[in-house]
Amino acid sequence: MKKKQSSAHAHAVEQLLQVAALLRDSYVGDKEVQFDAAINKLREPDQVHETELQITMDDGTEKSFTAYRSQHDNARGPYKGGIRFHPNVSKDEVMALSTWMTWKSAVTGIPYGGSKGGIIVDPRDLSMAELQRLSRAYARFVAPFVGPWVDVPAPDVNTTGQIMAWMVDEYEQYQQETMGTFSENPLATFTGKPLELGGSQGREEATGLGGVYVLEILCKKMGWKKPNDVTIAIQGFGNVGYWFALHAAERGFKVVAVSDSKQVLYDATGLSPRDVLATKKRTGSLTEDSSQVISAEELLALDVDVLVPAALENAITLENASTINAKVVIEMANGPTTPEADIVLENKGILVVPDVLANAGGVTTSYFEWVQNLQGYYWSHAEVLSKLEPLMKQAMTDAWDMQELKQVSLRMATYLKAVKSVVDTLILRGRV
Repeated sequence: MKKKQSSAHAHAVEQLLQVAALLRDSYVGDKEVQFDAAINKLREPDQVHETELQITMDDGTEKSFTAYRSQHDNARGPYKGGIRFHPNVSKDEVMALSTWMTWKSAVTGIPYGGSKGGIIVDPRDLSMAELQRLSRAYARFVAPFVGPWVDVPAPDVNTTGQIMAWMVDEYEQYQQETMGTFSENPLATFTGKPLELGGSQGREEATGLGGVYVLEILCKKMGWKKPNDVTIAIQGFGNVGYWFALHAAERGFKVVAVSDSKQVLYDATGLSPRDVLATKKRTGSLTEDSSQVISAEELLALDVDVLVPAALENAITLENASTINAKVVIEMANGPTTPEADIVLENKGILVVPDVLANAGGVTTSYFEWVQNLQGYYWSHAEVLSKLEPLMKQAMTDAWDMQELKQVSLRMATYLKAVKSVVDTLILRGRV
């Protein structure tokens, strides 16, 4: 019998309720009633949009694709979140991811809420022309309920700057057809765009690099003084995993293992992320040396200082958490650790840097792109990174200090700050 997949949204709600139990005593009198109303509201998205997108395939046939956009909360600012093209996209998944986006925005203090969208599709099955038609159809679908001050989508799994370019162009056409003009710069509706179309310097590397900034603060707090003594294993070698690996290696950390959906590469002496990527581009594989290949299960069980899940959610489960031997888990994927696994890791004394903190560099740099679009003034690569670094390092420092103050896990400390920020804003607005 096939095992039922755990609900990502139930996971997100369970996390929220755990945080609420720790926060509730700080709200008294009328604030207590408002707090309970806010938590109840935050259990579900404000709205979830769903449709069937019809496009014409290259052979002339019509095909339908299920599409979603979940908008969780906008108390602190416009909804913000990516769009993913993947066969496993579901309503449950986008609801969970939009919830986590709300907390992620609050962690670094950027003025956004949370949203997420996606299409059930394997983009590898589409031609470039079909992919463009599908991307434009999605932009038409979301156009009535996105905008620079409403909801700001971005790339996510299997979506790119090119796809954002198609979408923003379609959104502009929709605006012209329905309004005849623009009230704001329509480029600010989508982030993660190519540089030629209002994108920001540093955006491609921002999520992975933000995680490395977090790692640097972590090393100071843990008393790890020499980067070359710190070993790292990374599950996932897409955009996030690659840039984390590259920036970590350039700072002297020893990346000993990386993986993609097909293969796990391990070298105890350390890997060159640039060379691994070059090999993958040339051969389609991370390595041609079979002696360096280990299993996915062995990757999770490696005796390393830092394990970085940078693939999809629910990678660390009750079934495999007990095999993990890393001292620290830095969650660069969204929701990679189930609640049951989280308990196992905590009981083992493994520190977990939660996703809403570790991978917040992406949404933070999306915010920078949005700001640049709105003001029509663009920053250099160095300027973008100079603004990202202090935000990420301060967020990590704040979470660490909260952990020590409240004697809770780093995940709970991070969520305490984020959820309190959203709840307080809901109360100030009078929405609860």
